[in-house]
Amino acid sequence: MRLNKKANTDTLDIMKVLVIGSGGREHAICWALAQSPSVTEIICVPGNGGTAQEPKCKNIDPVLCSYITKPNTIRMYAEIAKQEHCSLAVIGPEDPLAAGAADILWEQGIPVVGPKKTAAQLEASKDTAKHFMQKYGVACAESTTFTDSVEAQAYIMKKGAPLVIKADGLAAGKGVVVAATTEDALSAVDSFMNKHTLGDAGTKLVIEEYLQGVEISILAAVSVTPESAAAGNACIVPFVPARDHKRLMDGARGPNTGGMGAVAPLPDVTPGQLAAFEKTILQPTLQGMIAEQMDYRGFIFFGIMLTAGGPKLLEYNVRLGDPETQAVLPLIDFDFAELCTAVTTGTLNQFKCVWKPGFVCAPVVVSGGYPQKYQKGLPVSLPKTNIPGTKIFIAGANIDRRTENGRLITSGGRVLAAAAYGTTAENAREAAYNLIQQIQFDGMFYRRDIGLPGAAESKEL
Repeated sequence: MRLNKKANTDTLDIMKVLVIGSGGREHAICWALAQSPSVTEIICVPGNGGTAQEPKCKNIDPVLCSYITKPNTIRMYAEIAKQEHCSLAVIGPEDPLAAGAADILWEQGIPVVGPKKTAAQLEASKDTAKHFMQKYGVACAESTTFTDSVEAQAYIMKKGAPLVIKADGLAAGKGVVVAATTEDALSAVDSFMNKHTLGDAGTKLVIEEYLQGVEISILAAVSVTPESAAAGNACIVPFVPARDHKRLMDGARGPNTGGMGAVAPLPDVTPGQLAAFEKTILQPTLQGMIAEQMDYRGFIFFGIMLTAGGPKLLEYNVRLGDPETQAVLPLIDFDFAELCTAVTTGTLNQFKCVWKPGFVCAPVVVSGGYPQKYQKGLPVSLPKTNIPGTKIFIAGANIDRRTENGRLITSGGRVLAAAAYGTTAENAREAAYNLIQQIQFDGMFYRRDIGLPGAAESKEL
């Protein structure tokens, strides 16, 4: 699968790009950047087995890199960018953003696709995000924040279930409980606040009303600074809508996961619903960013529930979603590096996102036992030839340097996404599952209903 590049090479600067992260999302970002004629090399920190084999890409493990003085700090990213002569950085995951990696890179004169630390609190703190939504009139679920477990449990007893319990801090996708019963809600509070199962992330909780509906994801590019706001150039540009499937098993059953597959775009989402999203969620978010004088140059993820009363925002992520990115980026019909440059230079309002007609289905293949205990180090067999219209995005797999040819072995629960393009949603789905049939490792597991009309979850997660 290749992007249809529409870049003017006469106006683009030749550049090396630093990409921070090691998941499937980062592999997709590197792949999209590599399609640009303006990009000569991509430095992935630390990258994975997919980025290690992607054209133009080079992985750097900070622990093994001789010129890095402090490999366990966010300052190492600026050190690597300087040493490798990178002129742009793209930050994939939330942790370095919340820790201020973008701030440090900008201080060193390196443009960054990723919000600065203050703006990143929209994901790093659920309480901060809810206050922001309420202050600027973003359509969302009603909620109350608690720092005392006794008060939180008393509130639950009064309100009754169902409720949604959210840890305030970053918890690697484990900080949300959709409680169907009062007992489940009380147990979640006890686990997070009294037993500290999430560490400091669970010392403050946000308890929300349960929203009934169908969930969708909208990724978007953001370019907001006080300067661009003053010039009237601040903007948020949404991408095509996508849907992640969180439950482990077919029919949206079983435990929540980091994502078992994604599809894009969504035939069941109407133009009216997208217009309502822009009016009640996107525009208030933009106005709030401007009013708060945020420096937000990067991507944003809107987690949305389509309810009978209109779209409601569930959460912000201050980066591209995973695995939605693996379904959305194969649909772009523009130069991704050019988009990233527009984000950092304040010219995003002049950039036109063009999307290929058609659909992408990207089921995720996981290790046996995921999301609980699973085995690592299993050899992965992939198709020996590239299949047109498909792309395997590696997430939890690395190159085994102990072997002569550097075979691919599993290193995480979500091993890869098998993305396939089709002119219809059914064509894309059929191609994706045909691709999976050519992938093999011991204990591999995947849902078989990603892309089917009945597979969309009708619950918050």
